[in-house]
Parts: sequence; structure tokens; C-alpha cells
Amino acid sequence: MSKKLCASLLWFFAGILITLNAAAQSEADSASNGHKLYAHIEDNFYTAIGPQSRLYNGERYEFYSPTIKGNPYFMLATDWNPGTIVYDGFTYKNVSIRYDLYKDLLVIPLYKSFLKMSLINEKVASFDVLDHHFIYIKTGAPVSAGFYDELYGGKIQLLCKHDVSMQTEHLFNGGIDSYFLPTVDYYICKDGQYTVVNSKGAFFKCFER
Repeated sequence: MSKKLCASLLWFFAGILITLNAAAQSEADSASNGHKLYAHIEDNFYTAIGPQSRLYNGERYEFYSPTIKGNPYFMLATDWNPGTIVYDGFTYKNVSIRYDLYKDLLVIPLYKSFLKMSLINEKVASFDVLDHHFIYIKTGAPVSAGFYDELYGGKIQLLCKHDVSMQTEHLFNGGIDSYFLPTVDYYICKDGQYTVVNSKGAFFKCFER
């Protein structure tokens, strides 16, 4: 047997021994390291894939005219905020986000571009931004389909719907003054049923049933 072949076999068996030794470590440590490694690979994958990512799938978005007074974005955001989005079955971390309350749209900047796009609502399972967790609800009277701020989750959910309407006023000079007006509604979901709870009485009545 040649020296080259012997050396190759030695390296081969050494590799097997190292692998077997690593596999003999505690299952808990293995699982923990595996999750960390997977998370690292996943993050690198989404960074490298760039514009091919499933996240960049929506419609072009335009900002509002500066002549409209007020701010239609969640928490009156005037800039992008980092957040996490669960979109089309995938989780995307540290994504720049703005939540448009007037149109009920989640907006992100396009990859390495000055353009913006709104995601497809039905594909957004949830998103987190500015220490708030939003979930998408398809429908369930009296709530309408859209994003809801989940204040408390579990068998009984406490939800908040942040909304903005556009109001107009006719001025004496014949012009029109437009402005955004924010509103907030609260809901409790119990046994699959949604109830509006915008008062203490409605809140306690919900638990009498």
C-alpha cells in the first residue's frame, strides 16, 4: 500500500473519530449549538440573497403629500424603525419598517433602493416594531381584516386597533385643509368571539358571560 494512500486513510479515519466524538456530547448542548448555527446560517442567507428574498414581494408605495397635516404612521414615526416580520412563512429580522395606519399597510424600503413597497397584508402573519406586537386577523365580526396590536395573548386576547382617518375642512378662501385624525379601538377575543371594549363597563361585561 502506498504511503499516499495510507496517509489518506489515516486522515479519513481521523475525521470519522472526530465526528463520532462530537456526536457523543450531551444532547442538550448539541441541540443548542445546532439552533445557534442554524440561526446564523439563516441570517447570512437572507443577507446574501438580497432582492431575491421572498420579503420583497408587494406593491410600490408612495408617501403622502406634505400638504396633508398630521402623521398617518404608527407612533407618529417620521423615519424607518427596525423590526421583525413573519412574512409568507419566513421570519425576517432587523427590517426597516413603517406601519401606515390610514391604509393599514406595512411598508419597507426596497433592497438598496430609494423606492418603497407595501407588503401583501394576507402574507404578513405578524410583525414587531417599537416594542409592539401586531398580528394579522382575516375577519371576525365586529373586527375587520387588518393588523391588530396584541396587548395580551392567550386563551383570552386583548387587542388594540390603531387607525387614522383623513378629514377635510373647507376654508374661507375656497381652499381645502386636509389632516389625519387618529383613533383607537379595543377588542377582547374570547372563545373565538370578538367584542368591542372601549369602556370599563364593556370590558367587565365581556367576562360575565
